[in-house]
Amino acid sequence: MVENISTSLIDWSRAQFALTAMYHWIFVPLTLGLAVIMGIMETVYYKTGDEKWKQTAKFWMKLFGINFAIGVATGIILEFQFGTNWSNYSWLVGDIFGAPLAIEGILAFFMEATFIAVMFFGWNKVGKGFHLASTWLTGLGATISAWWILVANAWMQHPVGMAFNPDTMRNEMQDFFAVATSSTAVVKFFHTVTSGWILGALFAAGVSCYFLLKKKNTGFALRSIKVSAAFGLVASLIALATGDSSGYDIAKHQPMKLAAVEGLYEGGNGMGLTAVGILNPGKESYDDGEDPFLLKMDIPCMLSLLATREADGYVPGINNLIEGGYTLPDGTKALSAEEKMEKGREAIASLAAYRKAVKENDTAAAQAHRATLEENMPYFGYGYIKDKAELIPNVPLNFYAFRIMVMLGGLFIVYFIVMLFLAMKKKIEKMRWMHYIALALIPLGYIAGQAGWIVAETGRQPWTIQDMLPVSAAISGIETSSVKITFFIFLLLFTVMLAAGITIMCKEIKKGPETYEQKQD
Repeated sequence: MVENISTSLIDWSRAQFALTAMYHWIFVPLTLGLAVIMGIMETVYYKTGDEKWKQTAKFWMKLFGINFAIGVATGIILEFQFGTNWSNYSWLVGDIFGAPLAIEGILAFFMEATFIAVMFFGWNKVGKGFHLASTWLTGLGATISAWWILVANAWMQHPVGMAFNPDTMRNEMQDFFAVATSSTAVVKFFHTVTSGWILGALFAAGVSCYFLLKKKNTGFALRSIKVSAAFGLVASLIALATGDSSGYDIAKHQPMKLAAVEGLYEGGNGMGLTAVGILNPGKESYDDGEDPFLLKMDIPCMLSLLATREADGYVPGINNLIEGGYTLPDGTKALSAEEKMEKGREAIASLAAYRKAVKENDTAAAQAHRATLEENMPYFGYGYIKDKAELIPNVPLNFYAFRIMVMLGGLFIVYFIVMLFLAMKKKIEKMRWMHYIALALIPLGYIAGQAGWIVAETGRQPWTIQDMLPVSAAISGIETSSVKITFFIFLLLFTVMLAAGITIMCKEIKKGPETYEQKQD
């Protein structure tokens, strides 16, 4: 591991990865959402033979293609950073983390590349059934791609299916199935993909309302609104259910993240969920005695119910997790942060002693040190923590980001219900105020998605891999200046790409669907 890494290097490397990840996530969810919408449109065309649905599908495919192309470019740059900025991480767990990324590149990406060509250029050249299949397979390829990326990310949140080999100094995969289908991976996949569907629905409905405001292509707009509102409502309800499952999973595997999200310092039984709260900016430390809230309104027992599935279940707070001593679900007592840090240091010392004994051909000593290492390995990462306060994520950031995500999710459910009702009653065309709301909700869809990722990633700090590898030990030993330079290069490059993507899409939207549509409507 790298010793004496400067905090400046860590901060700039984290900032660079956050920059590329957040820019990449601007494009991914819209790709996932539009993929389903254009598939539905073409399915209706296949069933009815109505050319209007064909032109509707082709319009959304055009916007999908623009967004897809830029998303691929940002994703490639993102993956390269594992080797450049996070080489210790890549060395330690590359055998595990690299597997889902390789599958994503070989299977999903090539699947997308193959069928997207047929989807765009195969009209009137292949059969209607084959073209429809290509459209759905393009969307399926994008979704499968998301699956493997999220498997890799979920493994960082909840590492399973592997064992540490002290001879190679690497974690090696023992159970690929456990990695690929962990509860964290499954929940994260469905919640993340449905958030993309929601954004796609918001985007399609908002763009359709733009046409209603301009009083052109109204038939196209009304058809798109009906599909996107129904699809968005279904996606929002699924996201609500998977969000509940995600909270339960986090409570089991990342209790400190849950405590940070709730601003919960002192846990207990029958804990309420904070419905409305304003954090106390004067609270600077977990043990300073300050009240964490200036204002707080709870839903009684709801947090315990969500975290344990029991209204009177015990939920630990930040102080409890630091101090330990409470009873775990298996009946054992929770270790304190200090005890975990001591066991981590013992694991690191045992590893060094084991390797020395192997080098000196001292088999008995090697076996003894290996046994000690294996006993303390679950706390290995804690050995690199210098201050137990490092184990606490940024509480205000997680608390408010989570609530932004949840409140917007609730708003979207109400919006889709109203939009679908108005569309089915054929009243939406003349309700200009609703058209403006639809346009305003498009950027809020992006904000909700970004807020979710802020909670997912900053909530597990200081860990790159939960309990196994802190950020300070995962980083490459490179010059801070080089990270700073590439940060601003990427910022400029991604901003230009984003501006280009928005400009091109806006031009296509202003142009509208094909000429046939304009004549027939």
